[in-house]
This record gives sequence, C-alpha cells and structure tokens, in this order.
Amino acid sequence: MTAPTERHYPIGAELTGANETNFRVWAPKAQWVDLVLEESADKSAKRTFHPLQAEEGGYFSGSANVGAGAYYRFRINNAIHFHPDPASRFQPDGPHGSSCIIDPTQFRWTDSGWPGLQMKGQIIYEMHIGTFTREGTWQAAAEQLAELKRIGVTVIEMMPISDFPGSFGWGYDGVDLFAPTHLYGRPDDLRAFVNRAHSLGLGVILDVVYNHFGPDGNYLRVFANDYFAAREETDWGEAINFDGPNSGPVREFYITNAGYWIEEFHFDGFRLDATESIFDKSGEHILSAIGRAARKAAAKRSIILVAENERQDMRLIRPRSEGGYDLDGVWNDDLHHSAFVALTGRREAYCTDYFGAPQEFISAAKYGYLFQGQPYSWQEAPRGTLAFGAPPEAFVAFIENHDQVSNTLAGRRVRFETSPGRYRAMTALLLLGPWTPLLFQGQEFGTSKPFLYFSNVGDDKLREAVRKGRFEFLSQFPSLADPETQKQLPVPSDPESFTRCKLDFSEREKNGQVYVLHADLMKLRREDSRLREQRIGGVDGAVLGPRSFVLRYFSEKSDDRLLLVNLGKAQLLEAMPEPLLAPPVGFEWATLWSSESETYGGPGAVALPTQDPWTLPAEAAVVLKLVPETAPRRKPRVRK
Repeated sequence: MTAPTERHYPIGAELTGANETNFRVWAPKAQWVDLVLEESADKSAKRTFHPLQAEEGGYFSGSANVGAGAYYRFRINNAIHFHPDPASRFQPDGPHGSSCIIDPTQFRWTDSGWPGLQMKGQIIYEMHIGTFTREGTWQAAAEQLAELKRIGVTVIEMMPISDFPGSFGWGYDGVDLFAPTHLYGRPDDLRAFVNRAHSLGLGVILDVVYNHFGPDGNYLRVFANDYFAAREETDWGEAINFDGPNSGPVREFYITNAGYWIEEFHFDGFRLDATESIFDKSGEHILSAIGRAARKAAAKRSIILVAENERQDMRLIRPRSEGGYDLDGVWNDDLHHSAFVALTGRREAYCTDYFGAPQEFISAAKYGYLFQGQPYSWQEAPRGTLAFGAPPEAFVAFIENHDQVSNTLAGRRVRFETSPGRYRAMTALLLLGPWTPLLFQGQEFGTSKPFLYFSNVGDDKLREAVRKGRFEFLSQFPSLADPETQKQLPVPSDPESFTRCKLDFSEREKNGQVYVLHADLMKLRREDSRLREQRIGGVDGAVLGPRSFVLRYFSEKSDDRLLLVNLGKAQLLEAMPEPLLAPPVGFEWATLWSSESETYGGPGAVALPTQDPWTLPAEAAVVLKLVPETAPRRKPRVRK
C-alpha cells in the first residue's frame, strides 16, 4: 500500500490515477484493517490482502494499484469473513457481495446549462423505479420522461435507491447509502436518467432515508458500534447516532452522502424520509448540516429540500436565523387525510380526526397544515406547530402516495374508492390549489394497478417478521383488523405482490378521459396568469354548503379566479351572502374550466349564470374567471 493521498470525499474508494485507487474507511473497532482485492465477485475468486494504515480518530486508509471495475472488500482484525465498504459506490451483487470501484468521470454530462429547481411552480411525480415500467430499470424509466414532461410534470421524486437486499422492495430498508441499487442498473444508468430528465426540463429529487438502516445486509457494526443511538428507537429499528459519543464521523458519513448524490448524480434535491425519527440535540441539527452540504455541492444550481415529518414541525422550513433547518418544503398529510375522508367516508386510524368538510380544504389552502398545535385525539396529544406566514408552495399536497395507496386492503387507488365526479372534483382541487401538488405514479391515467407493500428482504424468519409487522400496522384500521380480512392481505415477500404493481402504459389510452383530465389541469395551472401564482395570502375561501366551498384567488388587476368545489348533490345558491362570490364593478364571472366536461367523462359542462342564482353541479369543480360585463347590471326590482 502507498501513503495516503489527497481525497475529494473523506470515505470510500476514490480513483487517484488511471490504475490507482485510494481507500479510506472509519473502523474504530479495528486494530487492523486489510483491503481485500478480488479478481471477481465470485466467492472462490482469487484474493490479495493489503494492510491499510491507521489514522487518528479510527480511520484507516491507503492506495493500491487497481482501477475502475475492480472488486474489493475489507477484513477487520484478520477475521475469516470479509465485508463490503460502508461507503461503497456500487454493489453489483447486492449488499452481501463485493464492492466495486466506480469512476464517476466516465459519464459525459450534457446538462451544464441546467439551472436547478425552486419550489414555486412545481408539480411533483413520485416514482418507484422497480414498478414504474415492466423492465423496472432506469433505462426503461428514462424512455417515459418525455411523456411525463408533455402532460405537465416538472419534477420526478425517485423513491429510495440505496442498495438493499432481496430482489424487490420499496427501498426504505437500504443499507448501502452510497450505492445505487444494482436491481435497477448500473450507476451510469442512473446518471443517464437524470441527464435525460434535465435535457427535457425535468428536475429529479431523491427520496433519502437518514433515520434508520434496513434489518439485513447492514455490516456497519463490524466497523463501529457508534453509528447507532442506543437511547433512541424508530418504528423500523435503531436510530442513528447524530449527537452522542463518537458521533462526529457518523455526521460526516451522512453529510458526505448528501453532497455525493447532488454532485456525482446531479440530483436536484431530496425528499427526506420520516424526519421525526432523526434525533439530534447538537448545536446544528443534522438536517440543517445536510442541507448546507447539499446546497454547497450543487454550486450554482438551485435545489429543493423537502421533508416528511409526522409531527408537522415547522422548524424544518424556518430559516436558520430563526432557529430552523432552512429546508424548502414539507409533505402535508393533513390534506390527504381530509381528502380521503371526503372521497370515501371512512374516518379510521390516522384519519379519525378529519371530517372531509369544506372548511378543512379552505384552511389547508390558506394555512397549509390543519393541525398546528391543537389536540389530536388519535395520538391523545397536541400535534403540529404554527405555520402561519409560510409560503403556500412549501406544502406538498397529494391524494395518493406510496404509503397511502398501500394502506388499503389491496393497495387500491383512491379513484376506485369513490364516485367518478367526486374524484374529478378532488383532482381539480389538488392540481389547482395554491400548494405544490404531487402525483403518484399511474395516478395521472387512473391506473388499475395497485401499489402494495412488497419486500423479500432476508431469510424466511425475517420475512415472516416483516409480514407480521405489516399486518399489525394495518390492524389500526378497523376495516382491516378482522381476522378474515387479514387473511386476504397480500404477503409482502410474495413475488406477485411486487409484479402486480407494475404499471401498464396502455391504460393511458384505455383511461383516456382521466389522462386528459390531469393533463388539462396541469396545463391550466401552468398557463393561467392567476392559478400559477403562489403567494402568501393570495387565496381566501368560504363554505357554501355542507359539501361545497369556494376558493378565491386574488389579483391586483381584476384578474381574480374562483374555484368552486361541490362534493355533494347539486346545490342551488338561492341566497349568496358571501362577498368572495362578488365580481368587481364592470366585470362578471365566466366559466374557464369545468370537471363536468364530456371530455373527462362528465355529463357536460353548463355555464353558471351571471346575474341569477347559481346552481352548483353535483360532485364537480368549476373555475370562473373575470371578464368585462357583457350586459349592464340589472336594476333592483322595486317592491311595494
């Protein structure tokens, strides 16, 4: 081994010449660490052993005459077993196999002019690479990007891709945080996906899991016990040690990982999974540090950082100067829960505290979160923190995502849980609301394919534990708790649970009315002078009936819009004592868009009258715009 050389990242295998690689690993449990070079990934491959040099702080490093494509592992204290690099850039045979040296400079990027992303104006599309196409690869998914761009999507949110064991899974049990999973292709296939997206004007953000590791294939304890915080637990296992003894190298590991994905794969940001399970009492919270590192790695490109947080903690998007973590957005489960109740009528489990009532949607449009510190009966405690003054684009809204679709008996899409008219109206609210809308793969064309929880991680014992844990989780829903119902639940490790979820793009034509509905709404949002605007205080609303409401989008130049939503029966507004319905002097309302159009499978749109009482069509949404009066206002009737 040669002496240590200057490195770009503090850990992992880095090429330093045409046939030279430097290796560095944190292994404070070790007295000796050997680099094990292997002629192939085969278990019987010829191996050579090269001692690494100990450094301060538990690091070991050294260089060897080996280049890209070479296989390697580490041996700790002359043990008979060898283990992959915790910062491996690629695991060709999965987490239990050998690590592979990758040259990130071989790929030729063509996106130097790509400016990156801001939160405002985006429509996000959540994608699971393994089920998005029949092939389940980055190459196959890249072929669909042009169509997603055509219909109006602006950002791909890629579900986790850090390598995980087994032949299929969601990706939230990843164990090799620097290695794009071998199941979807090679690292350069991922680079090609992002490069293709940028060429089309699409951004790509990555869902990262920084709150726990998966239960199988995680060898970190071989190198150090200090990756984990014994005093904290998550719903999925041990929490990560971000603030305890010897946490400095752990923080470095995650901060480096964030910069690595941005710099080497040109991702446009992250969706940070379950941040309520990231525990840190350091002077700077790890989420803030990760955000700073990611933005630094992006250099001149702008990126977006979105957090999932069940506790609805607004510190996530507050600036550092106000004690926040300086992220850009948060997932808004409140909006989903209200929408689910309104669409299905089912108030159970975490939807117990929602009514699906008009005021909930008005409040979501005006204030983002619905729970901002009030009592929350489901958890028997207050939930949330004040969100007043937050920009509307900071709240990512959805009526489907990977969790919410799978938390049903058969992974059924929500459109099959409600009426067509109500679904069209709710889709209009989602895509025209002031928040940042998110679609889940296939939602845009009304896919009939379910999205189930699938994972074949580990051995039979672990798979049975995963099945049991999943079924126990679903039992919080009374409709899924009955023993006979539980017998019908798909088994996560069954390959059929995975293959059933693969999209069928022929349904774009088969369900053409649903597809056009989504495309038209995204176009309306993108092109309308007022609906595309997202500004604080720009929307107000009023309840019009038990199932109906109006949102008014204010402008400064008589360019207001009304979004009328009725999730119930047809309603005659004989009396209209609501100022939000009033046009300015010299203007009247005209129909701009209606979910009742026959194009979308509706009964046919009927324009609302301008000076007579309005009839809100049943289970429909209508957008009105201001136009100059076509006739003088009627004079009041004189009554004796």
